Amino acid sequence: MPKREVDIVVISDVHLGTYGCKANELLTYLNNINPKKVILNGDFIDIWQFSKWYFPKSHLKVIRCILKYLTDDIPVYYLTGNHDDMLRAFADFNLGNFHLLNKLILKIEGEQVWFFHGDFLDTITRHSKWLAKLGTVSYHTLIIINWIFNWILSKLGRQKISFSQRIKASVKGATNNASKFEQNMAKIAMEKGYSVVVCGHSHQAVIKEIKIHSSSITYLNSGDWVESLTALEYYNNNWSIYKHNTLDNLQISQNEVLVCKELDTEDEYFKKFT
Repeated sequence: MPKREVDIVVISDVHLGTYGCKANELLTYLNNINPKKVILNGDFIDIWQFSKWYFPKSHLKVIRCILKYLTDDIPVYYLTGNHDDMLRAFADFNLGNFHLLNKLILKIEGEQVWFFHGDFLDTITRHSKWLAKLGTVSYHTLIIINWIFNWILSKLGRQKISFSQRIKASVKGATNNASKFEQNMAKIAMEKGYSVVVCGHSHQAVIKEIKIHSSSITYLNSGDWVESLTALEYYNNNWSIYKHNTLDNLQISQNEVLVCKELDTEDEYFKKFT
């Protein structure tokens, strides 16, 4: 079966080295596409939770797949996230087709497209790292419990459920925070002169137009490979969301418009990413 051609693929929040990572599903996806550019938009390897006791073969195979892209002369851009923030000390490192960066700016069809993980706008990640790490441990513990629960459901012939997604859907604050995150990203992108902003971090894949005064910004998020199993694809001048285990790519409607609120004053920390 021929591989699908993709101009750009954006993958984020894989969290290699954790129990929640769906490495086999990601391998299936990577083995069925032929990208011209690969962008790993943060949290590809989970250094926060890295353990020498857990790094299965499937996780190593994902890394080998990325290395194969490099040998095939396909550019790979590794953008740092909060779970692999130790790599930020080596940002702007280039070796052949491999590029380690905090941010990436590409001109696509005449538009300036800004790629970065997005964690610098997360106040908990920036100012209360211990709390962010505690939340991460709790999240991945919930993923393990959810996996056991879904295994039991599958044996009973019942439909699987996602604990974390149900919690997010039921908590109004989580929805408001996600909306504020998107609005803030779009506001900074507009100030910097970018037309499109592409993030990860929130684990919520989306494509939407966000209105700022009389202008608008296209906001994209690639989701994750822990629960959503999604990636962003650019092909034939069009962005779409790929969702694993579906026959066709999931194209999110571009009709959703948000009114952006004012953002707090930008500080020096932002300049690493903007």
